[in-house]
Amino acid sequence: MAYQGGILANLKRSRWCYLLLPFFFIAQLIALLRILRHRRIDVIHAHWIIPQGLTVAISGLFTKNMPPWICTSHGGDLLGLNGWLLSPIKRWVIRCSSLLTVVSKAVADCALSQGVEPERLHTISMGVDTRKLFAPSPATRRTDNEILFVGRLVEKKGCAHLLDAMPIILERYPDMRLSIVGDGPVENALKQQAARLGIAHAVTFLGSLNNSEISELYRRATVFVAPSIVTAQGDQEGLGLVLVEALACECPVVASDLPAIRDVIVHGTSGWLVPQKNPRAIAGAVVELLAEPGLRRQLAAKGRDYVSRNFDWSIVAARYGALLEKLAGQ
Repeated sequence: MAYQGGILANLKRSRWCYLLLPFFFIAQLIALLRILRHRRIDVIHAHWIIPQGLTVAISGLFTKNMPPWICTSHGGDLLGLNGWLLSPIKRWVIRCSSLLTVVSKAVADCALSQGVEPERLHTISMGVDTRKLFAPSPATRRTDNEILFVGRLVEKKGCAHLLDAMPIILERYPDMRLSIVGDGPVENALKQQAARLGIAHAVTFLGSLNNSEISELYRRATVFVAPSIVTAQGDQEGLGLVLVEALACECPVVASDLPAIRDVIVHGTSGWLVPQKNPRAIAGAVVELLAEPGLRRQLAAKGRDYVSRNFDWSIVAARYGALLEKLAGQ
């Protein structure tokens, strides 16, 4: 239930999946309690407030010498899981944790607004292998007619707005093609949209690919577009590692001007920002970059330098390692 767009998307698409949740939580809880009973654990790192953070918090009710633990929010839980039941659960889990880490300034601001104490909050992004896996390669030639999208095919990724921008782009550059990597619950709707717009011949849905295949696409694409949006429910990007991956491969980026994305894209320096839900703005930015190869190369080079210095796994691991060692030594 964690694939094809993620747990939340699958729950929205198939209500019967809710029947799996109790078993999912109970299985996690039993496994963690067994580990804590039979092994000496110095510190725990739980990713996501719900469900993993909740599992650790509940296990603390049944464990005498509960080790300290870090909970990491990737954004969707803090930004999107709200309501009369989920909001108090989130606050309780955060209070139970020793520290809360978040992946961007936008998520940190959300955490602070929900009452998280600043001294218990740390902003540390997730990382990318910018040295080998996501890096430029002289063996791959960059094309001049391929737009690339990579992401789960869910509403907040905004792929529908990119499709709406394609007819405008094709008026100026008829040979442009759009490659869409990913799967999810809105895939069929997007395919129908492409047919309705008369651009199906210019759009290829590649499905889910592994990292080595995706890195080749980043190296080959003319421009990468991340048209993310804030949904009506408030769900939005926590960071957007695909931006980091694309820039690490020196692919120029056009992205929506959202709070979390500004942690990666500095407009005019490491990429190009446009208003969300605005196909004309997306098309205008893409057309401008297509017309200026020098600008594309400049943005790509500066973008790679920026992400290499801030998002490489060695840097991220060192930051998390310092926190874990500090907690383990308490």
